[in-house]
Amino acid sequence: MVKKLKAMAEGKSERNQLASAIRESAQQIWLAGLGAFSKAQEEGGKAFSSLVREGTSIQRRTRALTEEKIGEVTGKVSKAAGDLGKQATQSWDKLEQVFEDRVSRALTRLGVPTSKEIQELITRVDALNDSVQALNGAAPPARRRAAPAKTRTAPAAKKATRRTRAVKAAS
Repeated sequence: MVKKLKAMAEGKSERNQLASAIRESAQQIWLAGLGAFSKAQEEGGKAFSSLVREGTSIQRRTRALTEEKIGEVTGKVSKAAGDLGKQATQSWDKLEQVFEDRVSRALTRLGVPTSKEIQELITRVDALNDSVQALNGAAPPARRRAAPAKTRTAPAAKKATRRTRAVKAAS
């Protein structure tokens, strides 16, 4: 088309032919545009439907991948929480043991007897009491069962208990 236009432009007498060729060319361009518009309208619906199907497919794959990643992350977080819980429990157990050891040492330094030592003393006092009763000719009194020993009692309460037992044993 361009060659035809150049050939027409070179000749002055052919001005009318050039104008006619330009009109014809413009007319063809116009008709080509209308044809493209019509084809786009016809196939636009098909293209739109195709894009919707492709978008739906991508959305499904993305959702599946996201759910998989969320599952992995949830598993990792759960494991980390479990590990932290175990560490915290171990730390508390160690702290509790250290505390118990220090309290025990402090009570020992203060001269507070342990529950085992108190039980041994009670047994010895009962045996002595039985011996004294036997020497006096009386039947030994019915023994009460000793209360279960507590791990540690306050020092003042222990001293009072020892005094009370000593007085009872003497009488």
